Amino acid sequence: MTQQPASPGLAPAFAPGGALRASINLGNPILAHRDPASGEPAGVSVDLAREFGRRLGVPVELVAFERAALSVDAVRAERADIGFFAVDPARGEGLRFTAPYVLIEGAYLVPQASPVSENGQVDREGTRISVGAGSAYDLFLTREIREAGIVRLEGAPRALAALRAGEVEVAAGIRQLLEAEAARAEGVRVLPGRFMVIRQAMGVPAGRGAAAQEMKAVGFVADALKRHGVEGAIVALAV
Repeated sequence: MTQQPASPGLAPAFAPGGALRASINLGNPILAHRDPASGEPAGVSVDLAREFGRRLGVPVELVAFERAALSVDAVRAERADIGFFAVDPARGEGLRFTAPYVLIEGAYLVPQASPVSENGQVDREGTRISVGAGSAYDLFLTREIREAGIVRLEGAPRALAALRAGEVEVAAGIRQLLEAEAARAEGVRVLPGRFMVIRQAMGVPAGRGAAAQEMKAVGFVADALKRHGVEGAIVALAV
């Protein structure tokens, strides 16, 4: 399908400096990572940024961050023009989001010998849940967890390592990452089901106006997910 350029009037709104500065969150390796050969950012989010820049008719400058919170802050402070991260009420101030373009499940990882067998058993006194600090699931669990404690660590790998080290009873994260961790070595398992749906969207500074959403409509997101071998993520329906 031929992908049409955006309206000429959008370029000054999205890229007032002449180049589209895209904030890339490397903390979600499902959608972005560093290319092993070049060390440059790559993945679905990078493809979306470059395609959006192409449609605007402007060059794209990638600004990569290791954690979602830093990626969000860059857009909110207008050090970047767009970013790709999960929609959450705690991130709403100073930002405007598109409709979500992809849905990702948040799940729990537990030791193989844990008596916990379902998500509803996690929120109990004495249970410690490790999370990547500032991640979408950290923000969600901060609002929803009543009895268990939340242990916030620097990034998903550290949160998973804490579980294997016996520092926590549960690790929370993106299902695909948890399944990969369970497959990497014995001793842990992913609980069935999900505790949340992470809605990934494009965010822009609030003062920039409404954001374009045609990339999802023409199937670009689905193509990008397939091209990067991303399984288990669902292209969101229009809302």
